[in-house]
Amino acid sequence: MNFELSKEQKDIKRAAREFAEGEIREVAKEYDRREEFPKDLWRKACELGFVGVYIKEEHGGADLGLLECCLITEEFWRVDPGCGCVLLSSFGAETLQNHGTKEQKEKYLPPIPAGEAIMGTAVTEPDAGSDIFGVRTTAFKDGEDYLINGSKIFITNGTIADYLAVFCLTDPDAKNRYGRYSMIMMETDRAGFEASKIKGKLGIRASDTAELSFSDVRVPAGNLIGGKEGNGFEQIMELFNMNRVVAASQGVGVGQGALDQTIAHVKKRQAFGSAIGKFQAVQFKLAEMATMVEAARVLTYQAAWLLDNGKTDPKLIAMAKWLSGETGVRVTDDALQLHGGYGYINEYDIERFYRDAKIVEIYEATKEMEKNTIARQLLGRF
Repeated sequence: MNFELSKEQKDIKRAAREFAEGEIREVAKEYDRREEFPKDLWRKACELGFVGVYIKEEHGGADLGLLECCLITEEFWRVDPGCGCVLLSSFGAETLQNHGTKEQKEKYLPPIPAGEAIMGTAVTEPDAGSDIFGVRTTAFKDGEDYLINGSKIFITNGTIADYLAVFCLTDPDAKNRYGRYSMIMMETDRAGFEASKIKGKLGIRASDTAELSFSDVRVPAGNLIGGKEGNGFEQIMELFNMNRVVAASQGVGVGQGALDQTIAHVKKRQAFGSAIGKFQAVQFKLAEMATMVEAARVLTYQAAWLLDNGKTDPKLIAMAKWLSGETGVRVTDDALQLHGGYGYINEYDIERFYRDAKIVEIYEATKEMEKNTIARQLLGRF
């Protein structure tokens, strides 16, 4: 990989940084307090082309890569992780673009970058967690339609999405368990669907998270992504690989943002007659924090670049996601420690960053799942 970003990529990163500083910083604390998705901010981000940048030009997107998406995500999260989640308003469009029929792409993709629709993907279930083969939400044929029944939990954009890609069990008797599942597009205004907002989250409170229920939700058979049953497992694993890299860029962003705040703080904070930034112990801690962030950044960029060039490396993706999550948590913890008592009150942004960082170690597969993936790739069958 060429580790030097192109001029266009640097410009994209700079533009994302300017937008985040100019639009996100002033509203971040309020949306966190209200636990509310910032729709006005989302619309502005869409107007400037930051949402769904990987969507093809023919469907209204910028036709950029996953790396560019990660650059934007990093800069948004560097200023505020919660509001930075407006970029997840296209979550699942990757699957539609890669596997959807021509009609599905033309119907569902253009409204996303245009700021006319929000999308989500519904996979996790209350009794399944990280076990994708534990999914029990069903979608069985009834004439020319599917009837969807079941429940989902911790679904991003659950109460604000206009449509969802729902991971369903369509053939429970298939001999090959990988062929039992399918992905189906479902508009959220259909009868039998309910979404309940989950409140009281530790962090990223500006991101909408919900519990979903499906009771005989009737969906046309034409909404089956790709038009063929049994491809859901392949589709969702591909989406996970992409979004684990995006999550890794979130970890880089929250870590860098915490580091930025800490550098500014230790330069002005006085103790024992001197700025604490002059103390060797503080300097050593900053050096460790900066090194961790940079290592996570390089690993994340590499994983994204490989995917953009048609090379999927599950081990490297898992490494990027695990290290970036660990970095976000450790660096925000060190940052709060260096802020002392000031970091423990919400007048300082580091309090919010400390709460926000933990999610990167949990969603898109827990850190333990990432370590399992790495170990299996290292050991192979023996």
